[in-house]
Amino acid sequence: MAQQITYDKAYDAVGPEDFSAMIEVPRYGRRSDAFDAIISATHDHFWDPLDKTYLDFDAPFDMATTPILPLDMVLELRSAVRDRLDEGQQVQLANDVTHWSVSNLLHGEQGALSLSASLCHILLDPGAQEYAANQAREEARHVAGFTRYIAKRWGDPLPVGATIATVLSDLVGTPEVYKKIVGMQMLIEGLAMGSFATINAKTSDPVLRRLVQLVMSDEAFHHRFGRIWANKTIRHLNEDEHRKVEDWAAQLFQMLLFNLINAEQKQVIYVKYGLDWQWVRDAVKETFGDEERRAQLKDSTNIFRVLIKTLLHAGIITSRTAPLYAVWVDMKELEAEGDGIPGDVVAEEMLVVLREINARRKRIASKDVAATAA
Repeated sequence: MAQQITYDKAYDAVGPEDFSAMIEVPRYGRRSDAFDAIISATHDHFWDPLDKTYLDFDAPFDMATTPILPLDMVLELRSAVRDRLDEGQQVQLANDVTHWSVSNLLHGEQGALSLSASLCHILLDPGAQEYAANQAREEARHVAGFTRYIAKRWGDPLPVGATIATVLSDLVGTPEVYKKIVGMQMLIEGLAMGSFATINAKTSDPVLRRLVQLVMSDEAFHHRFGRIWANKTIRHLNEDEHRKVEDWAAQLFQMLLFNLINAEQKQVIYVKYGLDWQWVRDAVKETFGDEERRAQLKDSTNIFRVLIKTLLHAGIITSRTAPLYAVWVDMKELEAEGDGIPGDVVAEEMLVVLREINARRKRIASKDVAATAA
């Protein structure tokens, strides 16, 4: 039996094969109101990746001469790799690295879609189940949005990196609710929000900027679902349970920190430049070590800083594991910052835009219905 570690009845779960539990009469009347505000708000941040009213994927962008993200963000181009490439190839490599990164964001969105759907099979509370179904719908439009963006800029997505593939497969497949929520709704969603915030601030492609702003308007609510679980669960854990959650989260963080975006993960993009991935790895190591990684983690949008901050404010990190994270960030500084994460402000601003668009569409639709009736 899976150890669910859920103290609030809103997160009670059964095995995915136990459909009989879903059709027991008493279950329908046990709906929690913890998620009603998030569910209701979905109408405010609705957007359609197939409708140019929200986002025009056909807007042009010169991929041959313009990097989508700044060259100085590409670790390979801060090493001896740069010396082997002319200026055009440097731009091309930078955009290939972005292709890899956006492809893995797409794979992450597919993981979130599949995980949300898997929650629908096991959550007993109708409110929690409706929230999960609602998130699955929103993740589906993220998959559609990133697929269309990649198709316009490169054609097909690149294969998923081995690290993120392993993490996503484990999270989708696990029957344990706490792993699904801490792993996906808090860690992976937090990582995504950090990535989106960085892209929003740095990209020169207005289509990509608009896309991540739209996605952030959804993801801020998904991250909130994880925070609700933490608020209702963490303080009730006994010592063994807290240790189990804390150690698992620390292990996941460590694996992501050192393996998520290293040269081995990205070796598929080096072939066309005649570069051996192991040589690239060693070249990058010469200019990017622990000190450079610590410097990057001072940036508020750094994805790993966001992960630590999420775990800290959820109460998952204690004095027992804090030293592991303190190697990379100032924990007191993180604690003083509050629990807001990068992207929250952008998400709020996009909500205002979406409310206006959706209200206007509703007025037009009402006029069309009235005209047809007349």
